[in-house]
Amino acid sequence: MRTRTVAPILSVRIFSALGRLPPRALPARYGCTSQSFAAGALAQGRKSLAHYVARRGTGVGVPSRALPARYGGAFGSTIAVRFGVLLFGLSLACTPQGDPGIGDGFVEDFERERLGPNWNRTGGNWRLEDGQLKVQGARNHPLWLRRVLPRDVRIEFDAKSDSPEGDIKVEVFGDGVSAADGDAYHATSYVVIFGGWGNSQNVLARMDEHGSDRVVGPRRSVETGRTYHFRIERRNRTLTVWIDGEVLLEMEDSEPLDGRGHEYFAFNNWQSDLSFDNLRVTPL
Repeated sequence: MRTRTVAPILSVRIFSALGRLPPRALPARYGCTSQSFAAGALAQGRKSLAHYVARRGTGVGVPSRALPARYGGAFGSTIAVRFGVLLFGLSLACTPQGDPGIGDGFVEDFERERLGPNWNRTGGNWRLEDGQLKVQGARNHPLWLRRVLPRDVRIEFDAKSDSPEGDIKVEVFGDGVSAADGDAYHATSYVVIFGGWGNSQNVLARMDEHGSDRVVGPRRSVETGRTYHFRIERRNRTLTVWIDGEVLLEMEDSEPLDGRGHEYFAFNNWQSDLSFDNLRVTPL
């Protein structure tokens, strides 16, 4: 069989072609103006897929040990693994570059008419009304803050749902650009959901809100029309979420999301009618 040689050859050819694109073919702010695109894609893909395989096997329905040694085990030359690296790498290689950090801190009160340059709207009807950020039915088209987060950080904000389904959702340490393709959405971040799935679950997930490795918190429903104060902190490998001063969710991550592709915060939304206000980001 020659299948084990097909994926490596195609990967090399695709990355080589991408590396030869003229600088103007890809936006400078996404760091895609040279052959570093190809190298960055492959490096990011291997890093992220390594974590995924370590937790879930090879991704093709068989455990890692089922791949013969001549294929390199879980990271051999099979088509599934090579193209998993390729596709995931491509999704991370063109992440924003050149955005400022938060310095001593960042504060946003939304007291104006337009979102402005601090925000990357990937779709949805994100808008400012009465000094608040409003959204409904964005269907996983986040609003990304164009500020690079420090590794250890505190993020605070107020949030309210005017829908009985609750479903208040934000993302931390994502790539700053990802959004849904149709109904499919592959997060690059930690996803925080308060009152999801018909106001029945509170979840902290690492890049997959439906994954088996997500943390499900104690049962607590979102009250329609009530404003909640969120506090999210990461210290070392621990990510903690407080609601009105009480711990709702906590995750210990042996391989924390950080570095390029995992540096941004976003408000997100599926269908519920949400309001956000008083965002404050503080380095720790």
